[in-house]
Amino acid sequence: MEEYLRYIAVERGLARNTTLAYASDLRQFFAYLEQRGLDPIRVSRGDLEDYLWELKSRHGLEASSLFRKIEALRSFYFFQAAERRLDANPAAELRSPRRPLRLPECLSAEEMRRLLAAPSGSSYEALRARVMIELLYATGMRVSEILALKAEYVNLQDGWVRVLGKGAKERLIPVHERALTLLKQFLLVRQRRFPHAVDAESFLNRRGRKLSRVQFWRDLQALGKRAGLAGRVHPHILRHTFATHLLQGGADLRSVQEMLGHSSLATTQIYTHLEKSGLKESHRRHHPRG
Repeated sequence: MEEYLRYIAVERGLARNTTLAYASDLRQFFAYLEQRGLDPIRVSRGDLEDYLWELKSRHGLEASSLFRKIEALRSFYFFQAAERRLDANPAAELRSPRRPLRLPECLSAEEMRRLLAAPSGSSYEALRARVMIELLYATGMRVSEILALKAEYVNLQDGWVRVLGKGAKERLIPVHERALTLLKQFLLVRQRRFPHAVDAESFLNRRGRKLSRVQFWRDLQALGKRAGLAGRVHPHILRHTFATHLLQGGADLRSVQEMLGHSSLATTQIYTHLEKSGLKESHRRHHPRG
C-alpha cells in the first residue's frame, strides 16, 4: 500500500487530494476483504465485482462514486501486476458504470458582477478577496492553484500568469488589464504589511502565513451571501463560470481546454453542453413563439 501511494504521488504525479481519496477507497476495500478472510493479492475478478455490488446495493453508491472506486482498484492492481506480485490482474476487465451527464452550475454575468462588487472597504482582507475573485474569474484557476500562486509566477507587464496544475503540469494563462491592475495594488499593500514574506505565496492570512482553502471558502461564502447568492457560491463555480462565459463569448474549445489545464478535450466539452442549455433557455424565453 505504501509503495503504491508513493508510486501514484511521485511517479504518476497525481494530486494530493486524489492520492488521499484512492488511499481511503483502498482501506475501505481492505476492510471488506478482511471481514471475509480474503487476501488482497489473491482475489479474483468475481471478488471485486461482489464488493462493488455491495457498495451499490447496500450502501447506495451512485455511479460517480463507484467510478472513482473502480479507478482506485484498477490503479492499485496495475501497480501490483507491474511489480510481479500477481499471476493475473483481477481488475483488468472491470467495467466502469456509465456516469450521467451533470452540467456544472455557473453564475450569470449579472450575478458575477454582484459578486465582484461584494467586497467593500479598503482593508487588506477586503482587497485580498476582491483580487482573488477577479483572478479566478479572469483565469479559471483551481482554488489550490491560486492559493499556491507566488508573485514571481505573474508577468504583470505582458499579462500572463504561470500556473502549476494537476500532475505538476505547467500552463500559461492570459490575464486581462482589470485583474492585473487590482493585483498590482494588492501586491503593494501585501509588501507593506508583510515585508519579510518575499518568497511566500501571494495570498497570506492576517498572520502572514499561506491562506488556507477553508478560510477562502468562508470568505467567499460570506461575500456570496452579501451579493444575494447565499448557498450558491464556492471556489469551483468561478472556474465553471470562466469557461462558460468564454464559450458564450465565442472562444474556441481548444483555447479553453488549454487555459483550464484539461488533459482531454472531452472534459472541456461539458461546457459546450452547458452553453447550449443556456442558449435553449434564452430561445424559450425570448422567441415570440417560445
